[in-house]
Amino acid sequence: MEVIDESLFSTTESLCPECLKRILAQRVVQGDQVYMVKCCPEHGEYRTLLWRGSPQWDSWVRPTIPTPPKECFTRVDKGCPFDCGLCEDHYKTTCTALIEVTQRCNLNCRFCFANAGTELDEPSLDVINGWYKNVLAASGPVNIQLSGGEPTLRNDLPEILEMGRALGFNFIQLNTNGLRLAEDPIYLSRLKDAGLSSVFLQFDGTEDQIYQSIRGRRLLDIKTKAIECCGKHEIGVVLVPTLIPGINTHNIGGIIKFALENHPVVRGVHFQPVSYFGRIPQEPTDQDRITLPEVIQAIEEQTDGLIKAANLKPHNGRCSFSGNFTRQFDGNLKPIVNSSCCTGPERADELARKTRTFVARQWSGADRLTIQSPCANSWDNLIQQLKTFAFSISGMAFQDVWNVDIERLKNCCIHVVSSEGKLIPFCAYNLTDKFGHSIYRRER
Repeated sequence: MEVIDESLFSTTESLCPECLKRILAQRVVQGDQVYMVKCCPEHGEYRTLLWRGSPQWDSWVRPTIPTPPKECFTRVDKGCPFDCGLCEDHYKTTCTALIEVTQRCNLNCRFCFANAGTELDEPSLDVINGWYKNVLAASGPVNIQLSGGEPTLRNDLPEILEMGRALGFNFIQLNTNGLRLAEDPIYLSRLKDAGLSSVFLQFDGTEDQIYQSIRGRRLLDIKTKAIECCGKHEIGVVLVPTLIPGINTHNIGGIIKFALENHPVVRGVHFQPVSYFGRIPQEPTDQDRITLPEVIQAIEEQTDGLIKAANLKPHNGRCSFSGNFTRQFDGNLKPIVNSSCCTGPERADELARKTRTFVARQWSGADRLTIQSPCANSWDNLIQQLKTFAFSISGMAFQDVWNVDIERLKNCCIHVVSSEGKLIPFCAYNLTDKFGHSIYRRER
């Protein structure tokens, strides 16, 4: 067997997967792979795959100038990630705030970052109102995602939407498995009337065996019906596949094809490589992971070049990628080129603002477009066509206790509102040790 030399790329801090103690970590390069290597004095060495393939690790960066939150709800004591709230050492303001309105769920998925369905108590409307106000104080009227558990199990979800709208949140998205949206048209109509902007739909593939393996049920028909129902109410849908090697990574191109067949109701696809926190079946090996460059290459290969890897760019450093397109009448996708990433470091608050604006514009529902004659190409009509035919491909690699990077945590702009009303970076909030114990989530 050929032995490939290994070299040190950089250093950072991470956590021990067993005791959660903060420890030094190295990023090391071996061929086209990057690993995190860390050693706990008590529990020994851990080695975790971070990156595999092209584009290269050192090319995938978007430098930013740190800008702390407007208001911090905690002071620095133990250091990141134990003083989240946010604290004054956090680099970036909020772009999306997740509010978990329930921990109840109508599925029992094999993989679940929230380990949902094990707790029945829910925050009151007054408590949620306070959470909204804390988000406003810390970051202003950012994008909101209502999550859970399964948020549609709350019959008063329309009131929660109305409350957020009244406080000035103009983009509120629903993170859902879609079951109730497909089965209860009156409820969906109430959500639309209350100001629902977008549906972030759990969508793991176009084959029922995939759902059987991940979610425990054959769900493709009901997912398709949920999309159709959202289309009738002009609610934009984003498909959100959790990518798990050996289960659905072969179906990446099929998911994109399905999305385009259901465009413009489906506004895009947001891939999430599986992270190992919450409810997981085992401690991961390298074969259990799919890294961002592997997702990007699979997108190009499985769409037969319809989407080129070169048109997918870093969005928030090594956490994510995105590509924006307009769909042409012949079915091709024309990339929308954004050269702003090449102009040097950008203020973190400005990048967060651009992220909020893009998501709100791109993922909201498109009004039904009446095709007008060329002579009717007014500026308003051109803008409407651009919005209607817009389509996005993106991905976000969340961190778990094996690959958590303190530097990345400080750059996170996706924040969960905790039960105390604090803002916690998503990966820190959901982080669990190898035994399932959490830093921030309430033990159940």
